[in-house]
Amino acid sequence: MPPPDSLIFPELTPEPGDELVPSAEQITAAATRIAADVRQTPLWRLPGASLGLPVDEVWLKLEHLQVSGSFKARGMFNRMRSQPIPDAGVLIASGGNAGIAVATAARALGVRCEVYVPGLASAAKRLALSALHARVVVVGQNYADALAVCEKRQQITGALWMHAYDQIEVLAGAGTLAREVEQQAGLPDRVLVSVGGGGLIGGIAAWWAGRVRVEALEPFGAPTLHAALAAGQPVDVSVGGLAADALGARRIGSLAWPLCQRWVAGAHLVGDEAITAAQIQLWHDLRLAVEPAAALPLAALRSGLIQPGAHERVLLVLCGANFDPATLQS
Repeated sequence: MPPPDSLIFPELTPEPGDELVPSAEQITAAATRIAADVRQTPLWRLPGASLGLPVDEVWLKLEHLQVSGSFKARGMFNRMRSQPIPDAGVLIASGGNAGIAVATAARALGVRCEVYVPGLASAAKRLALSALHARVVVVGQNYADALAVCEKRQQITGALWMHAYDQIEVLAGAGTLAREVEQQAGLPDRVLVSVGGGGLIGGIAAWWAGRVRVEALEPFGAPTLHAALAAGQPVDVSVGGLAADALGARRIGSLAWPLCQRWVAGAHLVGDEAITAAQIQLWHDLRLAVEPAAALPLAALRSGLIQPGAHERVLLVLCGANFDPATLQS
């Protein structure tokens, strides 16, 4: 029998000596380090009724307006600002958003950049990479295929290895989003976060460390965290579906996994039809053009998959906008 669409995490007690990273101090240091490189994105606080939702207040973190078009810029700038960059520059395997963020940071810092993308990467994301003058190499069909070739290339060139989601600096950079929300409006009661490899939710969970209820949303076609929870450990999953170009990791990150066990309340699977409906609603009701991966939090609320209390303040992270907006009309 397949696992249910929603799974709740058991409470994890870390082993003596275990240290979950990044720490709040590392996230604060990252915020200072990248302050001149990234934007403080708007936080909208709307009555739930304005979106047809039975909650007092919905907070929308408009991270799709971030430099490079997604939250990924926070982590990529933080890693590149944290250490010397060799003459060979930087390289990364990415379905799109992380690669665009690395290429954006590389261009800003004046270093070479290679991006290895899988065949499922959207045309819009490939065009964005080319416009940033990155060397783009299309490999295989899924992220794991591009990752394997990218790793071999790094061993040859000695370029700085950039991982889309599984490096401390990348998670710390992502954690600055939660820190920024808290500075803008205080603590929400609940935050809904789209998950691919876990860099964003890992960073958010690390910053709030149990002070906020954090819940994960994934498409049925790429259930990395949901599958790990069902198995009790990270496992490989097949990847496909509407949001796979952004949420197309095959396995939850090794750094994000213990953070999610400790501080994420549950993982929920969302269907492509619900994702599309939420994406269209964000455009028609609020004129917010976001990619499918960014629509999962609203989709989960619209469909009743997540049912917060009537008086809760629910934060939805709109994580990216690297897509062809013409699809919203079709």
